Amino acid sequence: MQKTNIMQSETIPRLLFKMSFPMMLSMLIQALYNVVDSIFVAMVSETALTAVSLAFPMQNLLIAAAVGTGVGINSLLSRRLGEGRHEEANHVASTTLFLGLVISCLFIFIGLFLAKPFLNIFTQDAELLKLSTSYSRICLIISFGCIFSIFIEKLIQATGNSVQPMTMQLTGAITNIVLDPIFIFVFKLGVNGAAIATVIGQIASMLLALYFLSKNDYIQIKIKDIRPNARIIKDIFQVGLPSIVMNSIGTIMVSLINGILIAFSSTAVSVFGVYFKLQSFVFMPVFGLNNGVIPILGFNYGAKNKKRMISTMKLGLVVALLIMILGTLLFQLMPRQLLSLFSATEEMYKIGIPALRSISLCFIPAAISIILIASFQATGFGFASMMVSIIRQLVVLCPCAYLLSKLIGINGVWYSFAIAEVFGLLFSIIFFTHVYKEKIKNL
Repeated sequence: MQKTNIMQSETIPRLLFKMSFPMMLSMLIQALYNVVDSIFVAMVSETALTAVSLAFPMQNLLIAAAVGTGVGINSLLSRRLGEGRHEEANHVASTTLFLGLVISCLFIFIGLFLAKPFLNIFTQDAELLKLSTSYSRICLIISFGCIFSIFIEKLIQATGNSVQPMTMQLTGAITNIVLDPIFIFVFKLGVNGAAIATVIGQIASMLLALYFLSKNDYIQIKIKDIRPNARIIKDIFQVGLPSIVMNSIGTIMVSLINGILIAFSSTAVSVFGVYFKLQSFVFMPVFGLNNGVIPILGFNYGAKNKKRMISTMKLGLVVALLIMILGTLLFQLMPRQLLSLFSATEEMYKIGIPALRSISLCFIPAAISIILIASFQATGFGFASMMVSIIRQLVVLCPCAYLLSKLIGINGVWYSFAIAEVFGLLFSIIFFTHVYKEKIKNL
């Protein structure tokens, strides 16, 4: 099988470029549409921007479930292909579609019954609660497009094809960008228009994903096989569940930080939301690189090729560091220009400029952690990636943000991000040492 052989025999620099560059590009477009979405919402009002920021944890929970499960799918499928177990790979793909149906139903329930009570924790402002609740419900209830497009993207990536996932993401992002001003301003739907444009873009991506999957040479899915398979589900969530927890921790973290910031002002919450949109321009390319690294590591782990695994790790670290260094320079030198994209008020500049400069100090240590975590996920040791996230975001970041906010004010919240990332890097190195000794060294 030509693409499988490429995963094993192509030179690492060329293979990593083929696997990662399309994903890095598509994730940059994803970051662009996230930013454009917020730029249009900011034109409605600062209250609308704050509403989207408050809704972000709910969206993040959805992405966490989809991407986390997708990581488990990608890791398992790439290992089965590396081992030459192609019939088993088909069963993995079929079980993936069943999981997509189950998780979509779960988020319909969350959107209908849990979104408003959750958001009511953070605000009693009637207008803010109404806007954030309606935005969340649209994104969660009509989440099947997001879930299936991510799952199928991970399946196709595992076969060695990164161009099709890029095309899928570009389709969704461009659709969203085009529809945003139409639904927000032409149809005068405001925040709800942004949510509608988002879910339509996700459905467009899903439809293209289904088409690509039907034409894939290495995965054959039969309708009768789309059913639960306990053994495969267990194998998927052995890596996927820690990844879900790891990504869901972001929901808890953002919620807690929002709770700390709202005590200062709603503008502080808006600044934090804007930061998350802007930092995606830096982190998304590194996550795209990570998505290219994982199937290469997983395949060669299954094929017992230690040399190619180590070469992939080294090159991935170099590229990730270069991206993060550039991102740090951008945030340090141009914070005012970045904030101006969001119709910033003087209050937002006052809070946001030191915020962007302080938080961006975490970028460089984060680059190393992200690549080390790829080795945990590719070798089936997802527990380690979960522990790194728990330590970084819950054990260190949130308590540190709370304490420093009391001691030195709002700037203490921003400093806590860099402090937490240093601890995350330390534990990533400790876990990688264990993974290397137990799983890679003796291949």
